[in-house]
Amino acid sequence: IAAAELRTSGQIRVSLAPHFWGDVRRTAERAFERMGMTATPQRNAVLFFFVTGRRKFVVLGDAGIHEKVGQEFWEKVTSAVSERFRVGALSGGLVHGIHTVGEQLARYFPYEPGSAPGLPNTVDVS
Repeated sequence: IAAAELRTSGQIRVSLAPHFWGDVRRTAERAFERMGMTATPQRNAVLFFFVTGRRKFVVLGDAGIHEKVGQEFWEKVTSAVSERFRVGALSGGLVHGIHTVGEQLARYFPYEPGSAPGLPNTVDVS
């Protein structure tokens, strides 16, 4: 995450949730809010939200980055990460997804010297 964020003012977070019943996307959206990800000045935060017990995940981009890359980008990221997960490359899939998102964040929201520190790079476990 830190390497991907070196070239951007955007923020990337990862959250792991236990097994639960319910809508994964809706729960990811609540986590996005709870983690303060809507507070970035340019609305350029991205969340990788994993429900490990159900083997499901969602990649959510805030309004600013979504406006730049569109829904097709998120679908491509999700597909690429899923392909790696299917062959057992869990870490590789996540790293690839973070790298891909980081490239787009750097393209549309380059690093701004003197900007305030961003969100923590720790993995959220809810």
